[in-house]
Amino acid sequence: MLKTSYLLAAIDPTLTTVLLIALPIVAAVITGIICGVVAHKKGVKTGYELRKKEAEALIGSVEEERDRIIAEASREGENKKREWLLSAKEEIHRSRIDLEREIKDRRNEIQKNENRILQKEESLDSKMETVNAKESELNKKKEELAQRETKIEEIIQQQNTELERISSMSKEEAKEILLSNMDKELQHEKVALLKDYEQKLKEESSAKAKDIISTAIQKCASDYVSETTVSVVALPNDDMKGRIIGREGRNIRALETLTGVDLIIDDTPEAVILSGFDPIRREVARIALEKLIVDGRIHPARIEEIVEKAKKEVDEVIRQAGENATYESGVFGLHPEIVKLLGRLKFRTSYGQNVLQHSLEVSRLCGVMAAELGEDINLAKRAGLVHDIGKAIDYEVEGSHVTIGADLAKKYKEPPEVINAIMAHHGDVEPTNVISVLVQAADSISAARPGARRETLESYIKRLESLEAIANSFSGVERTYALQAGREIRIMVKPENVNDEEMTLKAREICQKIEEEMEYPGQIKVTIIRETRAVDYAK
Repeated sequence: MLKTSYLLAAIDPTLTTVLLIALPIVAAVITGIICGVVAHKKGVKTGYELRKKEAEALIGSVEEERDRIIAEASREGENKKREWLLSAKEEIHRSRIDLEREIKDRRNEIQKNENRILQKEESLDSKMETVNAKESELNKKKEELAQRETKIEEIIQQQNTELERISSMSKEEAKEILLSNMDKELQHEKVALLKDYEQKLKEESSAKAKDIISTAIQKCASDYVSETTVSVVALPNDDMKGRIIGREGRNIRALETLTGVDLIIDDTPEAVILSGFDPIRREVARIALEKLIVDGRIHPARIEEIVEKAKKEVDEVIRQAGENATYESGVFGLHPEIVKLLGRLKFRTSYGQNVLQHSLEVSRLCGVMAAELGEDINLAKRAGLVHDIGKAIDYEVEGSHVTIGADLAKKYKEPPEVINAIMAHHGDVEPTNVISVLVQAADSISAARPGARRETLESYIKRLESLEAIANSFSGVERTYALQAGREIRIMVKPENVNDEEMTLKAREICQKIEEEMEYPGQIKVTIIRETRAVDYAK
């Protein structure tokens, strides 16, 4: 630095003076900085030593605390260990006591069983001795019997020889005469027993049938409301009648043409009567007319549109009614077309009785009676439900509802029992199974219930009397019986006046006369019976 000062002084005297004044100050500053650095280092070193001492003291206290905690944990562990050992010893002691008690009980039970077995063995030994004694006695008796049989055979042989000598007949001849006499006596007794058994069987079967039928009727009680061939549609006011008729009657003609139902508009206040024998068409007309009244726009084009919508609604109602019928009766697996035909029966009546309700009741009755007899309940319900299925389309197809129903059942692969039940439920064919007989009985029960059908007692009796009168009007007829509510007549002819060849011709003549003179639903079966009896009395 002095060398630098001398060099600057040589250069400039003024600068030399300034430097001489500033140099002591700079030197003092530098000296202060150096002293501060030295003091800082000493302070840092002193702080480090203090902190080190504090850390060592803290570490020492932590180690002491650690040793104290470890010592306490050890003491507690020893205490816990002693407690667990004591509890384990107590548990082992209790288990040993329980085990010893159980072993003692088992030993006592084993001892009891051994004593019981010993007693049984002693009893068996005594019984075996008794059996052996009896067996020896039986052997002795067998030997005695064998000796006696030998003696008896010798005596019988001697007697037979003596009888043959006295009667001058051989043993075979006498045996044949004896058997012949016994056969005649037994034949008479057999006939008497058969008659007794037959009478008893009839009485028991009649009582059993009445019990089954009464049980079925008690479990199935339905209410019926007689159906009619007319429907009444209420009007908001009498002015609506004119709008329904339309200008020059074009509205009413369009409605009658599209629905096939007659509209009767008379003096009845605020009402229009729909008349028709087809209940489905009548229902379509009713729904369409009610919609037209609500809509207010009544003209031929609108009538045609509403009638189409009403037909779709009725089809949906028919489908729903068929499904409900199968669900209500518990009959499943029917062909969809049969289900639809069942729905059509909702709008079909027979003597005022709703056919769908009748079919449901027949199904329930068949199920109850089949359960009482141990027959197939599901098959009986199925046959009862579809037995009148032909009535759904008998307006559209020629033939009786029995024939139509049987054809439908065959077409849709129904079981043979169901087909026979349909064909036999009015006696058109003979029943081939119990299910068919049950359907016949259930159909008669449902139709004969008071209030089920609208036909009056007077007209019913008159129809039966007319049938019997027609048959009795022919020569050679001895007696006539109307059966099955007039669906069948059985005619007894005199065998001396009518031969076998004339029976067929006479049955045909009676059928023709019935067709000409009477009106009746369905068909009537005519059966002619000719028999010759030989009767004698034993006195």
